[in-house]
Amino acid sequence: MTQLSLFDSEEFYEFPKDLLEYRENFLQWEEAEELKNHLLQTAPWEQRTQKMYDKTVITPRLTAWYGDQNKSYESADNNTSITNSWTHELLALKGKIEKEFGYKFNGVLLNLYRNNNDSVAWHRDKESRYGSRPIIASISLGQTRNFDFRKKDHHQSKYSLPLPNGSLLIMKGNLQENWEHRIAKSTTPMKQRINLTFRLIREL
Repeated sequence: MTQLSLFDSEEFYEFPKDLLEYRENFLQWEEAEELKNHLLQTAPWEQRTQKMYDKTVITPRLTAWYGDQNKSYESADNNTSITNSWTHELLALKGKIEKEFGYKFNGVLLNLYRNNNDSVAWHRDKESRYGSRPIIASISLGQTRNFDFRKKDHHQSKYSLPLPNGSLLIMKGNLQENWEHRIAKSTTPMKQRINLTFRLIREL
């Protein structure tokens, strides 16, 4: 399976700008480290379960959901998370993204990858509560992990973008309709990584 770096000068695959926006140093290293350590200590981390091939399995990562009142997070298999009230730090980060890019969000899903064995499988964030062309702003804190993309109907090639500490990736347009993404397990030992995905939950 071919793997290319999205932003590598030698093997360059350019995603259309209406699908992705990327800012490598959206947060300074010290700012990102401080937020990561704060969330590690204070977020109400939980381990969710999900249905896979008629079996209930434990997800290989920890999660926490923060958002506006009555804006709960519900996964594709109708597994609902407790809605935690916004903290000062998360509201400030939300405001920084909204001010710079002009988007609006009312919730954020936190994922904690504890080591190289934690992961998220190939998927698309296509739940109806996100709307038909959702905008998801993803902040990475801590360990650099590769973010893999592949066409939903063309799995022969995949494209990989390393997401370092403090980076911001915005997924938008019809990306969720036509592309799948994942964070794969690794054979290389890795430290903790927190991923924050800011979302807009719509009324059905």
